[in-house]
Amino acid sequence: MNEQINADPQELQKFSALAHRWWDPTSEFRPLHEINPLRLQWIHHLADLPGKRVLDVGCGGGILSEAMAAHGAQVTGIDLSDKALKVARLHLLESGHRVDYRKVAVETLAHEQPQSFDVVTCMEVLEHVPDPASQVQACARLLRPGGHAFFATINRNPKSFLFAIVGAEYVLRLLPRGTHEYARLIKPSELAAMCRRANLTVDELTGMTYNPLTQVYALGRDTDVNYMLHARAAS
Repeated sequence: MNEQINADPQELQKFSALAHRWWDPTSEFRPLHEINPLRLQWIHHLADLPGKRVLDVGCGGGILSEAMAAHGAQVTGIDLSDKALKVARLHLLESGHRVDYRKVAVETLAHEQPQSFDVVTCMEVLEHVPDPASQVQACARLLRPGGHAFFATINRNPKSFLFAIVGAEYVLRLLPRGTHEYARLIKPSELAAMCRRANLTVDELTGMTYNPLTQVYALGRDTDVNYMLHARAAS
C-alpha cells in the first residue's frame, strides 16, 4: 500500500549494507547497543512490558526487540530491509528469545491490524523516512485504547547539527558519515503536533545526552539533541 511510498531507497540501502554488523557492539551500531539499556528501562517504567503485545517499528537487527522480549513482552518487529531482518532472525537462534519479524510497512500493518498492540515503539526511524507524520499516524492506529507509543529521534537546531552530525559522524566517528540529514531532523514541538493530529496525548518528553569524556549516555531534561517522547492513545 504505502510500503514503497514512505521509504527512502537510499536510506534502506545504507542500513542494509551495514546489516551484518548489527550485533557487533564495536561496530557502527555501538551507540545503539550503549543506549539500549536506557531506552528499555524508560519504556518498561512507563508501560510495564511483561505480557504486553509490543510492535517495534523499524526494528533493524532487533536490538530493542529482543530486549523487550527478554522482559516478557510479546514482540513483533517490522522493517523494510531484508538483510536486517535476516540478521535479526539469525540472532534469535543464538539468544533463544521469541520475536515475530515481518517485512511490512507500518502504514500497511495499520490497515491489517488496527488497535492490535499495547505498545508501539518507533526509535531512530522518523528522521529517515520521507513522511514521518504518516508513520506517527500509523503507530497511533495500531494502538489499543490506552496504549503506549514511544518515539525517539533528533532535534533540529544548531546544537544538534554540531553534536549529532559534525560531532558524532565526523569528529568522534560514533556513526558513519551521512547517517543523518539535517533537514530531516524533527523538533519536539513538531513531533508533539504530529502526535496530537494522530489523536495521541503526549505524556512525557525526555532527553538523552552523551559525555565524550566519560563515554556515557544519560537520560535527563536536555532535549536539545537526542530525545524520546511518550504518548498515549485515548482510553
